Amino acid sequence: MSPRPRKVSDEEVFAAAHRATNRLGPSELTLAEIAAEAGVTAGALAQRFGSKRQLLLALARAAAASTGDFIGQLKAAHRSPLAAVRAYAECMAQLAQSPAALARNLAYLQIDLADPDFREQLAVQAKATRAGLVDLLTAAVTAGELRRNTNVAALARTVEAMVSGSLMTWAFYSEGPAERWIRDDVNAVLMPHLRRKR
Repeated sequence: MSPRPRKVSDEEVFAAAHRATNRLGPSELTLAEIAAEAGVTAGALAQRFGSKRQLLLALARAAAASTGDFIGQLKAAHRSPLAAVRAYAECMAQLAQSPAALARNLAYLQIDLADPDFREQLAVQAKATRAGLVDLLTAAVTAGELRRNTNVAALARTVEAMVSGSLMTWAFYSEGPAERWIRDDVNAVLMPHLRRKR
């Protein structure tokens, strides 16, 4: 008698899918690969999600829904709001463990931009990220880390754009780890807005 199939939560499936997408590009990724990562059968995933696209779309929805919580966790983990902003940027550097890893992530971004259903989730995630950055930068003004007249909405937009651009330029130059490259760029963007200590 064969053992009963192991049941896994959606969160476990999403974590497995995330690990699989870190290893494989969109054309290489299959339900079987995700199933193997999750320790279940491809049939079980097909029964639950329907297809690879539907599973990845469910993953995108979950990521979009949790973005605000992610920024909130960074805020709670750091006494300094600006330290939380820097931590956010360093987390984004995980997308660029190598130029090849960044290229793989850009291939998934291409799907996010081209497919309207994925694009919708990308927009939700981007808006939540921007709102989270505004919140952190507003807290930095209140804490006396940034100048009182700082335009936090404009600075949040700049930080958001800089992180994306910094990932790309790191791939061009490949000088040191991406985390350090992005941290240096974040510090350069924040520098003119820092409140001078007397």
